[in-house]
Amino acid sequence: MSSLSPLLLTFGVVALAVSWVQLLITSSREDFTWGLCTFFMPPLSYGYSLVRLDITKDSLILAVIGCVLIFLGL
Repeated sequence: MSSLSPLLLTFGVVALAVSWVQLLITSSREDFTWGLCTFFMPPLSYGYSLVRLDITKDSLILAVIGCVLIFLGL
C-alpha cells in the first residue's frame, strides 16, 4: 500500500459525491420526480444519466473519474 492510496481514495469518494449532487441538481431541474428518485435511489440516477446523456454528461464523466481514482487507490 503506497502513501498515495488514501489520497486517491479520498479524492475518488469526493468526486463521486460531487457528481451525485450535480446529478441531483440536474435531474431536479428536468423533472421533480427524477429529482426525488435521484435523492432516494442514487444507483437509479446513474441509469437516468445514461438515458439523458445530453444534459448529464458532466456529472457522469465526474463519476467515472471518481471510480477510476478509487480503483487506483485500492
